[in-house]
Amino acid sequence: MTVTAYTLAIVLNLFCLFLGYRFLFQPGAAATGYGVPADPGGEAGAYLTIKGVRDGTLGVVGLALLAFAGARPEAWFMLCVALVPLADTLIVLRHGGAKAVAFGIHFATAVVVLISAGLLFAV
Repeated sequence: MTVTAYTLAIVLNLFCLFLGYRFLFQPGAAATGYGVPADPGGEAGAYLTIKGVRDGTLGVVGLALLAFAGARPEAWFMLCVALVPLADTLIVLRHGGAKAVAFGIHFATAVVVLISAGLLFAV
């Protein structure tokens, strides 16, 4: 179970880094994939950058916790971070995005992050 717990945590943190990169360097495509398209050249550009920095930072912090503090602090981090995809689910729904994206991507991500937290607590 230890290998699974650490592997899932690493993959989720690397995915956050990828999302951060994508919102910083491919913001239009990233916004569409998020479920609420936005024009990066318009007023939404700053918010897309903020999202990129937020997601990338979460990935860096998660990897640092796992590497330097261990499984239990990472588990608490994952438990707290699960709020982000839960909020993203509501954001997509509130702004007219597809329910399939809201639940199939964001809510499902929250569930996987909670599973990761549970596995890390069990280590």
